[in-house]
Amino acid sequence: MDQPKVCSVLVAALGGEGGGVLADWLVGCARQAGLAVQATSVPGVAQRTGATSYYIEFVVQPLAAHQPAPVFALSPMPAQVDAVVASELLEAARMMERGFVTPQKTCLIASTSRVYTTHEKMAMGDGRFDSQRMIDLARSLAQRAVLLDMATLTQTHRTVVSAIMFGAMAGAGVLPWSRAVCEDIIRASGKGVAASLAGFAAAFEQALGVSRSTQAVSQSTEGVSQHSLHHDAQQAMAELSLSPMWAQHIAQLPSCVHSLAAHGVARCLDYQDQAYAQAYVQHLTTLANAVDTSASALLPTSPTAQALQMAARHLALWMCYEDVIRVADLKTRPERFARVRAHANAQASDVVRVVEHFKPGLDEVAAVLPQALGLRLQAWSQRRSGAALHVSMHIRSTSIWGYLMLRALARLRPWRRTSLRYAQEHATLNLWWQAMCQLLPSAPEFAEVLAEMPQVLKGYGDTQLRGRLNFDRLWQAHVLPALSEQLPSAQSTAQFKQALADTLADPEEKLNKSFQGKPVLWLKQNQPV
Repeated sequence: MDQPKVCSVLVAALGGEGGGVLADWLVGCARQAGLAVQATSVPGVAQRTGATSYYIEFVVQPLAAHQPAPVFALSPMPAQVDAVVASELLEAARMMERGFVTPQKTCLIASTSRVYTTHEKMAMGDGRFDSQRMIDLARSLAQRAVLLDMATLTQTHRTVVSAIMFGAMAGAGVLPWSRAVCEDIIRASGKGVAASLAGFAAAFEQALGVSRSTQAVSQSTEGVSQHSLHHDAQQAMAELSLSPMWAQHIAQLPSCVHSLAAHGVARCLDYQDQAYAQAYVQHLTTLANAVDTSASALLPTSPTAQALQMAARHLALWMCYEDVIRVADLKTRPERFARVRAHANAQASDVVRVVEHFKPGLDEVAAVLPQALGLRLQAWSQRRSGAALHVSMHIRSTSIWGYLMLRALARLRPWRRTSLRYAQEHATLNLWWQAMCQLLPSAPEFAEVLAEMPQVLKGYGDTQLRGRLNFDRLWQAHVLPALSEQLPSAQSTAQFKQALADTLADPEEKLNKSFQGKPVLWLKQNQPV
């Protein structure tokens, strides 16, 4: 007798995302279509709420009279799953790691959005997993990968991600019943029907479009890589609303940094002005002119390309350091108030009061003053035997006076170039960039580590001071010796990389160890006559 064909679906969702509802919808659709079905759930514990896997098996056609009843499995088996659905990119990676996604069988439907783990948030540096690597892995391991931003669709339609996943499954064509059956099951649930149907429809259309475009693509690996880089840069410029003039400047840079350069230009424009963004592009141009721009040297996995990308990213972040002017600007933007209202689930008629908590010290005040005046204030502060003066302030940014106070501070942006903090940051930045231009052509592996060095500079107050001390320690111990050598050795590169990793993991411990072994000078206390 012919055994009935069984389709298996594995749903990976985080806690509170409605994964159980999605499983119930799938079971309801199968029963309505007259198909035998079984669903099981495997609760688990993850670092982000709790992750639960739902496994559903159903026959693709109603059973004939002579066919035996199918025997369904209670849990998924590696390399035996037809469709894997993940509400978050790292959850999709976990499913790939466990062998549930294979190029011979599996359709992977996943979100490109991220919910960061505890370990990612606790890292002193950038502890995030590389999203692009996970996306590339999904496209290479799955027979067909349907990737879309489920988080944005969920927020746009004010629904839960289970409705988005349901629509993506229907649009990707992995369900053996019609769209109408899915919508009928959603209506029968009786809860949040309008929002769920809207989210379902949006995800259906996106997944259908992704599936069609995936089937139409037939290019060589190199062609796909070059096309995706060009497409990413064009898409970034469109999303960031950059004028066409910037396309001409960015096009002169190596293709591997086009997308990062577009984001860097947009950040500098938002932070300061057009001249500031032009200075950013000029820095990148100077570095690009110093290296070999042949195709082999700038392959995405080459040390030169990796160093260029890392340098483009950290240069933009460093040039757009956060001071009190920037903070005041960000806190009074309309989109920020809209985001606060959305997080509070406030209705249009609700009154929302936002109170900002500030505790500026003398260092923060001196940082925005003109350089000469700021240095005097810092010197006066140091003569106070290290006693820091902080003023606790509670400013209601939704009130007239509070808003005007913060906007007045944000309007100081044109004077930022004359400030003490600007002079200090750019003096160090220029030294770092000169070192990058000198080392990247001859020692790209060392320059790749050097490009990540600005990560130790962050925060304000004591945190900023500690970062500057760590930066100086690494510079003296590793960068200066490399600049004096014609070619840094592989051993010095490995030592520099390890020292940077240790500093980012525990900056206070590394700073304390750097002062060990120094002599202690004992002074006799002055006795009164």
